Amino acid sequence: MATIIVFNEYGGPDVLQPVEVPDPQAGPGQVRVRVRAAGVQPFDVATRRGDFAAYNPLQFPVRLGNEAAGVIDQVGAGVTDFVEGDEVIAFLTMEGYADTVVVPVDQVGRKPAKMSWAEAGVLTASAQTAYTALDELQIAEGDTLLIHAAAGGVGSFAVQLARVRGATVIGTASERNHEYLSSLGAVPVTYGPGLVERVRAAAPQGVDAVLDCIGGDALQASVELLGGRTERIVTIADWVNASRLGIRRIGTERSVAKLTDLTRLYDEGKLVIEVAATFPLDRAADAHRQVETGHVRGKVALVVD
Repeated sequence: MATIIVFNEYGGPDVLQPVEVPDPQAGPGQVRVRVRAAGVQPFDVATRRGDFAAYNPLQFPVRLGNEAAGVIDQVGAGVTDFVEGDEVIAFLTMEGYADTVVVPVDQVGRKPAKMSWAEAGVLTASAQTAYTALDELQIAEGDTLLIHAAAGGVGSFAVQLARVRGATVIGTASERNHEYLSSLGAVPVTYGPGLVERVRAAAPQGVDAVLDCIGGDALQASVELLGGRTERIVTIADWVNASRLGIRRIGTERSVAKLTDLTRLYDEGKLVIEVAATFPLDRAADAHRQVETGHVRGKVALVVD
């Protein structure tokens, strides 16, 4: 039997409950993975609360989790690139909170030997979102990129990936995270009133592009900093204000090619993965409480013994 986390109604963290189900079986072109760690995202919290229910109602019971890492223990017909015992990272859609998952082989990459399970479990969703955002913004050497909520999951990956591309990065964050952002190569700037002036002081050459991971007032500040030009501003956080201001809201374009590039950068020491906290799978509710504070540095992981 396998353990999965589900919820049967929208609500607070306590709606998340473990249930036992028959072990899934790997079909053609699939592998079965015994999960060792899975990432917890703000998207998961919003889904559990019902934030998207008005335009995307779900059929209960609902599972969560878009990223996981573990060990392959079953290989489906036609799979030649992986064998039982391989340690892998997988990207999924709303099923990662589990001790066992079945994944198409084109959504699986190899875990670097020196990468911890918690790091591997939280890599693919936020890092691929950051990768996608930089592609959308066409970030290249010489650009100055402003990232709002730069110490969070997507933001912290975006800082590092932009620096690899040769960009200067300005990152907004609370003061307790300034030293952390500096260690990643960003120039930290404090949130709140006067943000536009502080960014201009930190980047007298001006800002070329903005990645917003928080929404709200940050979007209006971004438009002001770019002189009303919104073509190089994207948000992952605030559909309502983005639509009003003419700013693109983006999702994630995930691929094994991106995942392989991310693990290469990790192996080369160019990508650091910050795991703020880990919780056992059956304490998914506590993991959600941590994420829901809005003050997580990096990512939160569920771990399976």
